[in-house]
Amino acid sequence: DMRARLGLPKPEDGKTPMAVGVDLRGESYGLLIDQIGEVLRLSEDGMEENPVNLDPRMAKLAGGVHRLDGQLMVVLDVDRVLELKTEVQMAA
Repeated sequence: DMRARLGLPKPEDGKTPMAVGVDLRGESYGLLIDQIGEVLRLSEDGMEENPVNLDPRMAKLAGGVHRLDGQLMVVLDVDRVLELKTEVQMAA
């Protein structure tokens, strides 16, 4: 659940989350998300390091950013997403 990974509260609208499948080193995973926007193919040379003022919750999971139409798009690092333990997991 990406909301749990980012330390965000559960949605109050009651909508069922969507699952996005990812493959990492031959293992398949499902990430629960709220919604999907556009699917983009971005070049590696356009990737920049995380800005220093990036929300710390996002910085833990971000592999960098891309500039798109004057805005920053945070690129999640799947390795970090799958390795990060949530507070609930750490307390167990």
